[in-house]
Amino acid sequence: MSRVQEFQRFRARLNDRILTDRPGRVGGTLNTKRFFTLDGACYKDGALDARTKELLGLVASMVLRCDDCIAYHVIECARAGVTDEQFFEAFDVALIVGGSIVIPHLRRAVDFLDEYRANPTAH
Repeated sequence: MSRVQEFQRFRARLNDRILTDRPGRVGGTLNTKRFFTLDGACYKDGALDARTKELLGLVASMVLRCDDCIAYHVIECARAGVTDEQFFEAFDVALIVGGSIVIPHLRRAVDFLDEYRANPTAH
């Protein structure tokens, strides 16, 4: 299983655990569910298109150094049709804003993107 597939399965499994009601346990508080809903709605087309918003999310995630968020936004950007040239311009913005501490996350983002692009039918 690729790292991309592992990430997607892990994310889906834990989101289900967090948000789903089960006998003897209430899944996800109302506030958690609202936050997840707001997060999803934020990236839909509006004055800015969804692709641009995903790129913004990617840059913010790199500056904040969240590898899970970076992986998520790499996938969503690729699905939205972001080209490698556009990815690398976004990576440059993250590097300029975040400084050298972003470099390890830049490496992992590029590696994750390469893996995603190498096997597009696997996800």
